[in-house]
Amino acid sequence: MNWTPNWSAGVANPKISVVTCSYNHVRFLERTIRSVLDQEYPNLEYIVIDGGSADGSVEILRRYSDRLSYWVSEPDQGQTHALTKGFERATGEVLCWLCSDDLHEPSTLHEVGRFFTENPDAQIVYGDSTWIDAEDRIIAPKKEHRFNRFIWMYDHNFIPQPSTFWRRDLYRQVGGLDKTFDIAMDADLWMRFAEITKIHHVPRPWSRMRFYPEQKVRTLLQRGRQEDRRVRERYLGKKSEWAYRVLYICAKTMRVAWKVATHRY
Repeated sequence: MNWTPNWSAGVANPKISVVTCSYNHVRFLERTIRSVLDQEYPNLEYIVIDGGSADGSVEILRRYSDRLSYWVSEPDQGQTHALTKGFERATGEVLCWLCSDDLHEPSTLHEVGRFFTENPDAQIVYGDSTWIDAEDRIIAPKKEHRFNRFIWMYDHNFIPQPSTFWRRDLYRQVGGLDKTFDIAMDADLWMRFAEITKIHHVPRPWSRMRFYPEQKVRTLLQRGRQEDRRVRERYLGKKSEWAYRVLYICAKTMRVAWKVATHRY
C-alpha cells in the first residue's frame, strides 16, 4: 500500500493500546517506555506487564506509574502469558506489543492512528524497522515489501513484530495468542490473521529492534526454529527437507528480486 501520513487534515485519533512485557530488562526498560510516552499520542493506553523482576525494573515502573494505564510486577508463565494478560486488559481499538528491549519511532503512534482512520476496512498493518545494538547504535535498516504468503512461509517471518498493529476485534476473532508458543507467537498470530484478512504494509520506519548477544531469540535459536516449523506445518503439512530446501530457494530468490526492484535494500 502506497500510503504516507497526511498531517494537514484533522482526524480523530483511535485509541491505541500498547502492551510491553518485561523481565529483568532494567538495562533497556526506561528507553522503551520513553519511546512510547514521549510521542504524546492523545489516545494512548499503555500497559506494562513485568514478570517479577528483581533488577530495579519495578523502581522504573513506579517512576512512570502516573503515565501508565496499568502495570504489574508478578511472576508469570513467560512472555506469551504476560502478553495475554496485557491484551486481556486492553480496551483500545488498535493493539500492538513492544518488548522491553525495543523502541518505537517518535511519530509511530500518530502515523498508525491516522492509517486506521483513513483506512477503515484495514484490519492489520506493518511498517518497516531498524536494527540497533545494545547502545542504540544503528546496525542496518529493515525495509520490507508487501506481504506475500509464499515468501513468508518458505523464507522467513519478515514482518517486524514491534512495527505491527491490528484491530482488537481481529485479535478476538482469531482467539488471541497461542500460549504454547514461546518464541514464534507472533508468526503464529500473523498467519491466523492472514487466513481471514489482508495484511497491509506501509513503507515507513515504525520501530527499532534491538540485536545483541543476550537477546531471547538468539539464545533460544533452536527452539525458535522448531516453533517456526510448527507454524508452517500447520498450513503446509509436512514436507521432506529436500522439498523445503527447493521452495526456500524459490522464496528467497523472489524476496531478493522484489526488494531490489522496489529499492528496499
